[in-house]
Amino acid sequence: MTLSSTGPTSRTYFSQRLRLHYVDWGNPDAPPLLLVHGGRDHCRNWDWVAERFRDDWHVIAPDLRGHGDSQWSTDGNYPMSSYVYDLAQLIHQQELAPVTIVAHSLGGNIALRYAGIYPETVRRLVAIEGLGPSPKILQERGETPFAERMRGWVDEQRKLSGRMPRRYPSIEDAFRRMQEENKHLSPEQARHLTEQGVIQNEDGTYCWKFDNYVRTWPPYDMPGRAIQELWARISCPTLLVYGSESWASNPKEDGRLKHFGSAEVVTFEGAGHWVQHDRLDGFCEKVRNFIAE
Repeated sequence: MTLSSTGPTSRTYFSQRLRLHYVDWGNPDAPPLLLVHGGRDHCRNWDWVAERFRDDWHVIAPDLRGHGDSQWSTDGNYPMSSYVYDLAQLIHQQELAPVTIVAHSLGGNIALRYAGIYPETVRRLVAIEGLGPSPKILQERGETPFAERMRGWVDEQRKLSGRMPRRYPSIEDAFRRMQEENKHLSPEQARHLTEQGVIQNEDGTYCWKFDNYVRTWPPYDMPGRAIQELWARISCPTLLVYGSESWASNPKEDGRLKHFGSAEVVTFEGAGHWVQHDRLDGFCEKVRNFIAE
């Protein structure tokens, strides 16, 4: 699982006046492959996947706004519409269409919506646990009076406004926290993700490279029926990936698969939410075969 010494090149683009970061693994004459990370994550979490695909694909991995080395939202708001716009701008500005996308969690949610809005621009799509909250959670949320939801969101924002990013005395302390977060990670994986995911403060301590405000889900979103309509508009072959040990709700079991025209669900045994880390070899083999067809 050792990474090569030749890493990606850092680049930037602009969206809604924000300077956003992405890494480019080279091979520009090859078909484009976009790797989109999840919430409170960063673009370099894809390094092991990118290493395996860089010879046959032009691999690009962006940092979402508020994450990694991308700028933070000036008002602390991170609506899904802005994330979708950022993805649309990257694909538009770098002329990546028709693009193949592999995306995780929040990134999968973004990519699925984008693919429903611009189906002609996506060649193939792999979403790792990217459908968002389960129908059960959405139903419970919908039964909460809107005023109560808004008050809860305001209270949460106030708490976050006074919450300082957690500081770790050393990278070793951050590394141990990373290991606690995902028991499936090897020490090598956890250390790499930690080193790429922290920034050193002026006092010598370390913090994770994401805005605390990304922790909250907006109090309102696109209506559920509208999201289902976008899923139905996706015209490319779609692979929905799940881990057998994850907390995420499987769409084959909860009924959401019916909203897709041509989607396949695959479950990896012995994997949690980060399937691309927990079952790297099997995941890459499945994805390689799927996107090469």
